[in-house]
Amino acid sequence: MAEAGEANLCPFDFSEALDFDPSLAELMAEGPITRIRLPYGRGEAWLVTGFDGVKQVTTDSRFSRAGIMEHDYPRLTPEPIVSPESINVMDPPRSSRLRRLVSHAFTRQHVEQMRVSIVELADELLDEMERQGPPADLVRHLSDRLPQHTICELLGIPRDERGQMQDYAHRLLSTGEDSQQTEASAKAALRSYFDRLVRERRHSPGSDLISALAAAKDGEDALDDQELTVMALTLLLSGHDTGSCQISNVSYLLLTHPQLLERVRDKPESLSAVIDELLRYIPFRKGVGIPRVALEDVELGGVTIRAGDFVHVSYLTANRDPERFDDPHTIDPDRPHQPHMTFGWGGHRCIAVPLAMAELEVAIGRLVERFPRLRLAIPQDDVRWDTETIRRFPVELPVAW
Repeated sequence: MAEAGEANLCPFDFSEALDFDPSLAELMAEGPITRIRLPYGRGEAWLVTGFDGVKQVTTDSRFSRAGIMEHDYPRLTPEPIVSPESINVMDPPRSSRLRRLVSHAFTRQHVEQMRVSIVELADELLDEMERQGPPADLVRHLSDRLPQHTICELLGIPRDERGQMQDYAHRLLSTGEDSQQTEASAKAALRSYFDRLVRERRHSPGSDLISALAAAKDGEDALDDQELTVMALTLLLSGHDTGSCQISNVSYLLLTHPQLLERVRDKPESLSAVIDELLRYIPFRKGVGIPRVALEDVELGGVTIRAGDFVHVSYLTANRDPERFDDPHTIDPDRPHQPHMTFGWGGHRCIAVPLAMAELEVAIGRLVERFPRLRLAIPQDDVRWDTETIRRFPVELPVAW
């Protein structure tokens, strides 16, 4: 770690199973806010690690996401993941307007209707895994395919084009030095694809989510074509990213913590609580995501953040803050409920949380119910983990039953 006043050089490339990144642990120990330097982008940034500090930054209008787009901001990937028109780099009231319109598609009632088709799809995939017989790769059979098919089904993307969508999503999140052109071309290809799809659905609406979003109104307000394209793209990427990784990660933790697997198997009513605690515990990505820029001087955590300074927050460290969660490095589904930050916080909290939770509950619930003797088919230490992107997940998860 760096000396006082010196920025910590943080590649954030730790990818050993689901162990907590030791560099993040050291930064937490230094204090609730430290200086960091990342592999790409110019200059340094503040990193806020404590739960209360992260909460403040993500809800304080003096910290702007929109303001970063005119800068080569500090980041983990060669190419910025987000486009300037993405909702992820908008500030209120513009982002609030879009979230209000899009939220019509993700009400709990609507998601419960979707759950029926998610169950059918999960059973179809598990039928295929059972027919193949053990050992079977859970990532290939379930984790990759259920979220991919669910979000693509919702968006009305034809089945024969879904593999290409997943490949684009993976390339966008690459961290390699030689991946900049690959990321840029993947982003352009996705944008072009959804531009065309939006035009088609405007002309010939169907029962898919893009058509529903095109029809969504708040009074006279509605999404224009560019907003609809970007929103569909955002939903595709978040649907692949969070869903695929977390089904694999939750499955891995259940398979390596027999008492948790037994609990879910014998007390299926405990499934939601177990998943919620595992989501708090899992380091689902490496390091940090999209920063903000201070619009004016702000006092935070005993330091003065100057106007123009970049500020990163860590949802991972916030989820391990001992002032928020007792014994935070222990998995405890019985801990008193406290909202965590795995899905973000404030104005940029994931809009599709109900859908993500439905996918997880269906995937894990059906998996354990249908394969009560599920176990790893290889030693735990032989499981291979992703080292190419900013995500944390097992590349393969061979299982037997």
